[in-house]
Amino acid sequence: MAAVDGVVEVTSRRSVGETLDRLEALARSRGLLVFARIDFARDAAQAGLALRPMQALLFGNPRAGTPLLAAAPTAGLDLPLRALGWEGDDGAVHVAFDAPEWIAARHGLPAALAGNLAAIHGLVREATAGEAAAGAPPAP
Repeated sequence: MAAVDGVVEVTSRRSVGETLDRLEALARSRGLLVFARIDFARDAAQAGLALRPMQALLFGNPRAGTPLLAAAPTAGLDLPLRALGWEGDDGAVHVAFDAPEWIAARHGLPAALAGNLAAIHGLVREATAGEAAAGAPPAP
């Protein structure tokens, strides 16, 4: 696992689709809204192009996100939260997301508001079968 330039990356033992299915189900079970799921590989195929499996999930909670948007409207560039899953050339599946601390720093948000985004660490950790994300708080 690596955290580079505010991007946290973890590997998954499941396929891209299965991993994002798990993430979507976990998000919904915690009362989060799933705004979109984008299948980049399917879209590429429809355009006659090849792309290894790659999907993005956009999700969030207006109760958590609205105070961030009110404090710094530019936070809307990084909200709702998103996770990107893809299959690498070696067949390994990766999931990446922006670190909440990076989002907060990027938009000059108070530290107290960064906590509104912290749940993404646990969601991704669960969706990827328990692998811990670099820089993630320890599992409870």
